[in-house]
Amino acid sequence: MKILGIGNAIVDVICKVEDDFIKNNSLIKSTMKLIFDRSEFQSLLKNLKIEKTVSGGSVANSIVGLSQLGNEVGFIGKVSDDELGGKYEEGLKQENVKYFYNKKKEELPTGTCLILVTPDSERTMCTYLGTAGKINEDDVSSDDIKKSEIILLEGYLWDEGDPKKAFEKAIHSANKVAMSLSDQFCVDRHKPHFLELVKNKLDITFANEQEITSLINAKNFDEVVTFSKSLKKIIVVTRGENGAVAINGDEVVECGVKQGLKIVDLTGAGDLFAGGFLHGYVNNMSLKNSLEKGTEMSSQVIQQIGARL
Repeated sequence: MKILGIGNAIVDVICKVEDDFIKNNSLIKSTMKLIFDRSEFQSLLKNLKIEKTVSGGSVANSIVGLSQLGNEVGFIGKVSDDELGGKYEEGLKQENVKYFYNKKKEELPTGTCLILVTPDSERTMCTYLGTAGKINEDDVSSDDIKKSEIILLEGYLWDEGDPKKAFEKAIHSANKVAMSLSDQFCVDRHKPHFLELVKNKLDITFANEQEITSLINAKNFDEVVTFSKSLKKIIVVTRGENGAVAINGDEVVECGVKQGLKIVDLTGAGDLFAGGFLHGYVNNMSLKNSLEKGTEMSSQVIQQIGARL
């Protein structure tokens, strides 16, 4: 198998809202807020019109993109044996993704993410992890990991306790490891751990400019480039309107953004970018061509609603 993704198995519920909704609910636009009380989640959702419901989660979105590009891929993520868990599994199978998890009735329901899309196409996420956040080392098969060329992890998955043990088991068993830093709040919460991972455990790191700058306390992007060069590993940074940069030792390549796009929803832009880049990587494309494939995939997904093509 080319790539095995391990991440939070989350059902995305996509709704369009006005900016006032974000403000009135004390949310911070373009970030992800973890919700620990299911009733709070239901309260947010009760007056909204649902545009779309789809199997989601950051890594799962990347893996589906890789499958659509013709790669043999799999995914591990924890769901409960409930209605949404069934939909989640079915959604992956329809996309030719091998699902390496046998669901059973759990204490908590399948995880859900409310994706709020404002008129400027930005997305603000409220995530109730449910049973997804209870993934443990028993849920992660070392044999399946060893059979894949590379595993893809997400920063969202890193949490103290069982998820961290699952994460560490996955890294220990893997041939190669790629990871997305996921979210600036995520980086700020786990900065020492993430820095150690980037320096010593990861072969490929995906981040946006804010995340990587925060991680290393950089004053400007030149410091990010200098840090990345020193690692002799692949660091891939998306920079919004400034395009994207991939750094591998002294090799630094850039790719500009595509022009003339009709942007509808930025959900999944980073996920599909990572999927496109990894497609290039596992198919022995150059760093430049891999970066261009990532840009192409993210450009496609932001012209539609939802994180999957």
